[in-house]
Amino acid sequence: MTSALHAQRMQECLDACLACLRACEMCAEACLNEPDVTAMAECIRRDRDCADACAFTARLLMRASALHPEACRLCAEACARCAEECERHAAHHEHCRVCAEACRRCEALCRELAA
Repeated sequence: MTSALHAQRMQECLDACLACLRACEMCAEACLNEPDVTAMAECIRRDRDCADACAFTARLLMRASALHPEACRLCAEACARCAEECERHAAHHEHCRVCAEACRRCEALCRELAA
């Protein structure tokens, strides 16, 4: 991969991480306002884990850290776990559908950079 292409992929992944971070934070907040918040507890936990992984990965990508492939692997796993849980609620909660989509996109781009 050329350095220009790699830089483009890193920027795409960074953008996806930031979008996913935002979606996860918004989803967790919306889950806290659901009538049966206890039913959303696992979703909130995974949202928070994913948001933290995305924030960490984004910071490493911003400075082109040599550690970014490892961070991307972790982030992809957090995104997959979050998307899996959000997909369970997506039919009933729009915020979960939006979050799951952001997670799947971020997961795919992180897996590319981690390879």
